[in-house]
Amino acid sequence: MEMNLYSSVSFILFTLIALQCLPLTIQQATETCSSTLPLNDLTFNSSLLKCVEAWTPQNYILRYARTVENTWSFILSAPDSSVFIGIGFSTNGQMIGSSAIVGWLPPGGGVGQAKQYFLGGQSPGEVMPDQGDLVIVNGSLKIESVSSRLYMSFQLTTELPRQSILYAKGPAGFFPSSPGFRLREHQSMTTTTINFITGSRSVVKRSRHSMLRKVHGLMNMFGWGILIIIGAIVARKWKLHKTTPSLFMVDLSDLILYCHIAIQITGFLLGLIGIICGLFLENQTNANNVSTHKALGITILVNVVMGVLQVLALLAQPDKESKYRKYWNWYHHNIGRVMIILTIFNIFYGIHLGKAGTSWNVGYGSAVGVLALVAIVQEVRNFLNNKEFFDFPA
Repeated sequence: MEMNLYSSVSFILFTLIALQCLPLTIQQATETCSSTLPLNDLTFNSSLLKCVEAWTPQNYILRYARTVENTWSFILSAPDSSVFIGIGFSTNGQMIGSSAIVGWLPPGGGVGQAKQYFLGGQSPGEVMPDQGDLVIVNGSLKIESVSSRLYMSFQLTTELPRQSILYAKGPAGFFPSSPGFRLREHQSMTTTTINFITGSRSVVKRSRHSMLRKVHGLMNMFGWGILIIIGAIVARKWKLHKTTPSLFMVDLSDLILYCHIAIQITGFLLGLIGIICGLFLENQTNANNVSTHKALGITILVNVVMGVLQVLALLAQPDKESKYRKYWNWYHHNIGRVMIILTIFNIFYGIHLGKAGTSWNVGYGSAVGVLALVAIVQEVRNFLNNKEFFDFPA
């Protein structure tokens, strides 16, 4: 009985102590600009540092100051949640082309590391370690964990740092490792601007057209750049000749024709949606290179006209007995070839203009490569079967 009473009292006391310590733990992991900086071995005077709540949702705190002539000192702090943290300096507010400093501290008492990276693109392979145009003072770059927070400090030699600042939070549980020290895509990021003289800060909102830009690219890529090609391969493969009735008691050639038409019209409509999105974006955004946008717009317009003509051609197909049938075939097939070539070029060119990164090029290039391989195989088979190499469906 006394033992049970002693156990109950001990449990209650332990619970009360834990509840008292919990707010302290949360307070240690959370920081504000009014919090005392818990670092003692800095090589510069921390009392000179200004402070901004750089990324409020993630509790990123940035302290900075010009500690000596043409030397700026920075301390970026963030919760230690087993991720890498990063800060980038951009000339135009965009990730691509920026230089960033990324740091991490593996759990279990590992040695913290921090490196400069050049952000050459959006894919991990284009983020290059130990590259960039930031002039980091030798021996100033380090990262440590204090009271459940990461503190990454460094000094830059510059007259005035770039005001467009990027912040990133890495994926949980991932840390770059030797020899490549490659990064994975961040789980979240933000862009801000800082006036280093006045200390004012503002968040750069993502463009409201970013989703529309993706829709524009994906609709054109899938509609014009993939489905239209598949529809052409379907027509080439079967040649729409008369065969035995199908299981549905319908001539197989009719089924193939309907399939060809359905795929082409679906691809045309998806591409048309993408083009409308592109025209809206061109009207709503300010182009940095007007001549480039004009050239792209002309290419898109040509594709639209060709797509409309292709659909009209299906509706205006002459009978097989008509003497105009061969001219219609020549028009329909050759306009289709030209449209496919221009579309493929236009998609790759759009990826280049949008700086979408290598992953988009590789993804679409792989799709086109597979479709091209299928087309080549079927042409070889047609040739070996003693059929005319350029005999299109009549």
